[in-house]
Amino acid sequence: MNVEQLYEQLKKVQEPKGYFFNTDKELVLDLLGALLTNKERYGYMACPCRLASGDRDNDKDIFCPCEYRAPDVEEFGSCYCSLYVSADWNEGKIEKQYIPERRPPEKMLF
Repeated sequence: MNVEQLYEQLKKVQEPKGYFFNTDKELVLDLLGALLTNKERYGYMACPCRLASGDRDNDKDIFCPCEYRAPDVEEFGSCYCSLYVSADWNEGKIEKQYIPERRPPEKMLF
């Protein structure tokens, strides 16, 4: 699978759920490319904005879409890496702001 194929596949699955790709397509394609790299490296698509440990059980929370996406998009309009955003975020109806890291620090120690 290449980046464009992944883009089309995820778009079809995620948009009906209310999760849209950032309108910065270059950023989106870079992040999707990193997801594919992580899949090759670890065997799963770990969030490209977080350091994966390579331990599948430890990293389950950051399989994209990570378990932090929903609360991030609900509260801020964007997930941590800004791959997935709300329609309002894309349309400029809400302020774009820093998304704090929700992943517990103990998950990042390996």
